Amino acid sequence: MEESLDGNNSSRQSHDSSRQSEESNCEKLHLEPIYESFVCPLTKQVMRDPVSIETGQTFEREAIEKWFKECKDTVRKPVCPLTLKELNSSDLSPSIALRHTIEEWTQRNEAVQLDNACRSLGPGASEIDILQALDYVMNICKKSRSKKHAVRNANIIPMIADMLKNSNKEVRCNALQTLCVVTEDDDDNKEVMAAGRTVRTIVKFLSHDHSQEREAAVCLLHELSKSESLCEKIGGVNGAILILVGLASSKSENILTVEKAEKTLENMEKYEKNVRQMAESGRLKPLLTLLLEGSPETQLTMAEYLGELVLSNDVKVFVAQTAGGALVDVMRCGSKQSREAALKALNQISSHEASAKILIQAGILPPLVKDLFTVGINQLPMRLKEVSATVLANIVASGACFNSIPLDQGQHTLVSEDIVHNLLQLISNTGPATECKLLQVLVGLTSSSTTVLNIVSAIKSSGAIVSLIQFIETPQRDIRMASIKLLHNISPYMAQELSDALQGTAGQISCLIRVISENNGITEEQAAAIGLLAELPERDLGLTRRILAEDAFPMIISKIRKIRHGGIRGGRFVSPYLEGLVRVLFKITFLLESETGIIVLAQQHNLAELFIDLLQTNGIDKVQMLSAMALRNLSQQSKYLTEVPELPEPTLCSSVFICFSKQLVVTGLCRVHHGHCSIKTSFCLLEGKAVEKLIACMDHDNEKVVEASLTALCTLLDDGVDIEQGVLALCEAEGIKPILEVLLENRTDVLMQQAVWAVERILRTEELAYEISRDQSVGSALVEAFRHGDYQTRQIAERALMHVDRLPNFSAVFTKVGV
Repeated sequence: MEESLDGNNSSRQSHDSSRQSEESNCEKLHLEPIYESFVCPLTKQVMRDPVSIETGQTFEREAIEKWFKECKDTVRKPVCPLTLKELNSSDLSPSIALRHTIEEWTQRNEAVQLDNACRSLGPGASEIDILQALDYVMNICKKSRSKKHAVRNANIIPMIADMLKNSNKEVRCNALQTLCVVTEDDDDNKEVMAAGRTVRTIVKFLSHDHSQEREAAVCLLHELSKSESLCEKIGGVNGAILILVGLASSKSENILTVEKAEKTLENMEKYEKNVRQMAESGRLKPLLTLLLEGSPETQLTMAEYLGELVLSNDVKVFVAQTAGGALVDVMRCGSKQSREAALKALNQISSHEASAKILIQAGILPPLVKDLFTVGINQLPMRLKEVSATVLANIVASGACFNSIPLDQGQHTLVSEDIVHNLLQLISNTGPATECKLLQVLVGLTSSSTTVLNIVSAIKSSGAIVSLIQFIETPQRDIRMASIKLLHNISPYMAQELSDALQGTAGQISCLIRVISENNGITEEQAAAIGLLAELPERDLGLTRRILAEDAFPMIISKIRKIRHGGIRGGRFVSPYLEGLVRVLFKITFLLESETGIIVLAQQHNLAELFIDLLQTNGIDKVQMLSAMALRNLSQQSKYLTEVPELPEPTLCSSVFICFSKQLVVTGLCRVHHGHCSIKTSFCLLEGKAVEKLIACMDHDNEKVVEASLTALCTLLDDGVDIEQGVLALCEAEGIKPILEVLLENRTDVLMQQAVWAVERILRTEELAYEISRDQSVGSALVEAFRHGDYQTRQIAERALMHVDRLPNFSAVFTKVGV
């Protein structure tokens, strides 16, 4: 108690000095001075609820009640805080007259202060005066709701809003904070403040670098968003919702800013337009909530909104998990209008593999297929069937196991023969857009090894191959591309049927070649088109002649050369495109024996040199294999194409007197073919430096590449050439050892047969036979071939074993006996 008194004495002294300064300020502001009787002796503040005690002293009710409580807590009788006289009672008597007097005095002074604040917020005011005025308005508005009305009536709110354009950062920030207090829990003040472009100005602060301004702005918007009418106005400011969504999900903003942004968005969810903007900004939860819980009209609207949105893949998954089942239910039993909205929404979210699989689990396939196949009074309009087909194409592209997903109680699946027949029939009876999507469905089903055979079987049984290839000529690029991809997918299983169909009609092969020859980079369609032609039987000479008639091979050769030299940029389709080009080009090497024009074409375009270059296409095994096989076919023609010089016939004298004749020696001849050879004209592997490259391919991991390389090298040991010189050429290129290694590895039956054939030819050279015979493993490998090979291989192995003296050469003995 004594400490309190001491404190009161010291505070009284400071109060006296502060009163003097206040009186000075009052004179400047033209305010009525504070009368002593207005001030509580305990709080030193103007009283709001003055009460009197037994001694007649007047205090603020709250302050004297606290004083009496302290007396009671210290077990003392209540005393007067000023006189310290003990009181008989702690009763309080309201000083009604004094309170009215103080209220009137306060109202007069506040009116003057508000008037001063107006002047301080007007043009030409200093920053200090502005800040003081803002501080005053903020403080009085915190006191009571009536003060906020007074501020509104004084027309100060628009003046504070104008301060948001002030060049001083502190002024702008204080103005935002003041407006927040002025409008708190006061809808009328909110409406006044939001007039004009003020809301737009506040939104701009959300993007300011200064965090304090940003925080003040979001707090003000949160307060404004409590008014339903202003929610729509805030949402109408371009970018406002997007920025708020960003702030609400920010990990770098302070907690208050994030919380206020989140609460502002929650308030704004009351308006459907705002919900749509939030969804467009990535905040889907409000839209999905209304979709699941709103009225039928609202659900329809939300579904329509969802169908128009462009969603990221992560959002598609979230939507599928949250609302996928509800949308599928609408497809089953909704009205046509709601089914249309649901279909469009499902079209959006089904275009991602993960979300499509969620929709499959939700049961989307049965109603989707039913909508496509239903005809009659309950059928969907054709424009909606197009959407259904699009959704189905998206679902199929997910790669799910469709042969195990039932469509009905009859256990039909999407790849059941009846269903595929219906799809094929529907393709022929719809418009171009739906045709394209249904073709894409079949493309998806034939892209999977688990379902492609089902589709192939259904296409064969329906006889639809002719109608499918007709789409190659369609002017619509999307349909053409889908049909080419479909035909490419089924071509490994229907190669001859496709070849016959393409040759039986006019135009399709020409169209495929036009697609392949386009000069716009390398597209997926081009890769599929060349892949389709590549899959057709390589020995179908009729097909090759048709392609030849289209003058396609020079174009193909040119494309291959450009790819090899970097002249064509291809991206992810360059490898399949290049492989397809080489596979189609390889086909013409089967015409070398029957078509003279093919040899001329190969010579003109230096085809052998091109295939030698392609041997070095690392990473594409098929290209290396086909190049080696093509070189085999070309090299087999070398013995016929080499230019053997014509020697003059011997004269009578030289024929009688042999000692007088000179042997004519012709230089520059190929030692294997005994003629003038070149890689361009006679396709000679020696002249083309191809032997070393083929030998390098013998070390390949892929046995098909090894097999093709060995068969090409074997043309140097074939009948009709100088075998001994061919062996010598292989020896000089260090090719004997790789051939023996193939024999020893015994990787495949075909390789074993080829290796045995080559080794037998090599062993005809006595020096090599003697050296190789010292390697017991080679003899053992030949013995294995002799024991387990087919009839022809056993015969060849037998001759090889004779060369190394592992078997007796009875033929030599019988010859001597005959002599």
